[in-house]
Amino acid sequence: MKEQQFLLNGLHCAACVRRVETVIGRLSGVTFISVNLADNTAFVQGEIGAEQVIEAIQKIGFDAECLESEQARREKQQAQTQALLTTKRRQFSLALLVGFTLMGYGMLFGMNANADNQLPWLIWAFITALTMWFSGKHFFSGAWLSLKNRTATMDTLIALSTGVAWSYSLYLTLFPQSHAHLYFEASVMIIGFLNLGKYLEQKAKQRSSQALEKLLDLAPQQAVVFEGEFARTIPVKGIKPEMRVQALTGDRLAVDGILLQGSIWVDESMLTGEALPVEKKVGDNVRAGTLVADGSGVYLAQQVGEKTALARILTAVRHAQSSKPPLAQWVDKIAAVFVPIVVTLALLSAGIWLALGQSVDFALGIFTTVLIIACPCALGLAIPLSTIAGVARSAELGVLVRNIDALQSASEVDTLVFDKTGTLTHGEMQVSHIEVFAPFTLEQVLTVALQVEQHASHPIAKAVVNDTKKRLSPAEQQPLGAMSEVQIVKGQGISARINGQIIKVGNKRFIGDLAEKATQNHIATAVFIAIDKQLAGVMSLTDQLRPESAGLIAQFQRQGYRCVMLTGDNQAVAEHYAQQLGLDGVIANLLPEQKAEQIHALQQQGRKVAMVGDGINDSPALAQANVGIAMHNGSEIALEVADLSLMKAGLSPLADILPFSQQVIKNMKQSLAGAFIYNLISIPLAAGVLYPFTGWLLNPMIAAMAMALSSITVVLNSQRLLRQKTALATP
Repeated sequence: MKEQQFLLNGLHCAACVRRVETVIGRLSGVTFISVNLADNTAFVQGEIGAEQVIEAIQKIGFDAECLESEQARREKQQAQTQALLTTKRRQFSLALLVGFTLMGYGMLFGMNANADNQLPWLIWAFITALTMWFSGKHFFSGAWLSLKNRTATMDTLIALSTGVAWSYSLYLTLFPQSHAHLYFEASVMIIGFLNLGKYLEQKAKQRSSQALEKLLDLAPQQAVVFEGEFARTIPVKGIKPEMRVQALTGDRLAVDGILLQGSIWVDESMLTGEALPVEKKVGDNVRAGTLVADGSGVYLAQQVGEKTALARILTAVRHAQSSKPPLAQWVDKIAAVFVPIVVTLALLSAGIWLALGQSVDFALGIFTTVLIIACPCALGLAIPLSTIAGVARSAELGVLVRNIDALQSASEVDTLVFDKTGTLTHGEMQVSHIEVFAPFTLEQVLTVALQVEQHASHPIAKAVVNDTKKRLSPAEQQPLGAMSEVQIVKGQGISARINGQIIKVGNKRFIGDLAEKATQNHIATAVFIAIDKQLAGVMSLTDQLRPESAGLIAQFQRQGYRCVMLTGDNQAVAEHYAQQLGLDGVIANLLPEQKAEQIHALQQQGRKVAMVGDGINDSPALAQANVGIAMHNGSEIALEVADLSLMKAGLSPLADILPFSQQVIKNMKQSLAGAFIYNLISIPLAAGVLYPFTGWLLNPMIAAMAMALSSITVVLNSQRLLRQKTALATP
């Protein structure tokens, strides 16, 4: 399915977002559409051309362009932001200059038109009209397009309030009435304060995106490649697979590849969290964005452009930032009716005051103030800004978030289920003992185990291969013969036919009754080797717990989580590790699908379950869990299925992301609550509810400032997430 990202221009509020999503969602071929107000982007999935999407967006009054790469998005978004900041600065500067000047004029000569001062006020009407056009043209054109499309947005409220105020003032200038107040200065100052608010909001949003920009800065713009004996510098986007690329001290690697020559020490901290540089020798993999701390070499380009690990991380982060939690659906429904309700309330308020005997001048002030103060900007920004900040900060904490739903689900988790091998343990098992049964020899057992286990990817199989290679000479490592009928049984073992003999390598369940002959080591994992239905040998493997596992389990339990281990290992081994860790429960001898069944059983008890695993055999359980969490360097399938992927080695990022997910959702709810409370309080005040008791009315210009401040408050609240301390750093 094709995925496309678009940079939008002209969005102002939640109603704008809903309008774009509704129109694009109706296009044939579109299966998913998500618009993010915080960074003005749209993410579209489906079989549809970019031109159709852009044309549909332009028809409803907005502009759009397709983003072909993350670098293109960055460049265009930065250019758009700078242009917007420059425009807003000019707009609010002119509007406030004219507005304050006119206010001073009014204080000296009065804000009422009569036959004696009619000409000066007509000149001021002309000046303010030009100012409103220069500083607020986008409001009026947006309102007109919304009207043509039979919708209403923030532009509708602003254009209606300022337009009516200016038109009424012009009427009073042409046909003067005693004691009738003119609103020319209010019209331009409202537009000025709104543009000032947008300027400050954009500056704050710019800071919110810095966390993601740090990842983008890891990618260099140029690199040196070798063509024959000659070297030349080319843009990174020009590097193709199989090109030879230079790596010198101080360089950031341009693409993913394999080291061909030399030896280098690479700082991978931004991708893996490993603080110390890692030595890379010939044949080792190197990754784009990592820094060559020392040494020099040449590497062969393999994954380039959008296929590098860094590019995939950036794409995943962007997708996650474009996602919406269930809360957003509720906001969208409110946004659809918000503006019509506000216009109705403004008309109703003005009508009531007129009915109570107040002047048209008084009612107009009420009408204008209600429209200005009740703007849906803060409502539309609350969730997207928290999403952007939350996903970006998660990446800094070493966790790649698949979508914002994953963080919301993580915030509700009460049970943590762990795989054992590679999750609670290092996953680097070592052979501690080998038992051989006649008539077979140690060399036969090792050679057979090596040849068969090379076709398996489980950590236990890798440990067997590594150990046998150390014990056998190169000559002894040669295959015994052609191998066929290879069959891997997940969670049990592998079988094959070599020289007509059936070879089986696996656990007790896989070998069957033959395993009874072996001596039992209750705290070791046993790998049985059978040749033609005879037990040839048993390898005992042990694994070391990660140094942080016990401490983190205790920390999770203090925080109220129930910690359980699911493993395919035997009961004795599982209980040995569970006792060391102090787990709340352990279930052993499980097949991959049985792990998923156990998680389903926990869910049936009403528990919200997070599953933490690393291997292919964990994939069904990761998919079944409310939140699937894949360990760093886990299998590709595990990473594909998982909702959260740990980008740093060990379990430490898990201790950070669980409490942080709660903070993200809390932040969203705070911003939404603030936006709603603001409207619940401000609209009655603007309607003059206190006037009969105190004689106090809210000035339209104060209303404009209050509306701008409500949006800025939401932006600043979301930025608190970027400063969130890690759980391990908190005493």
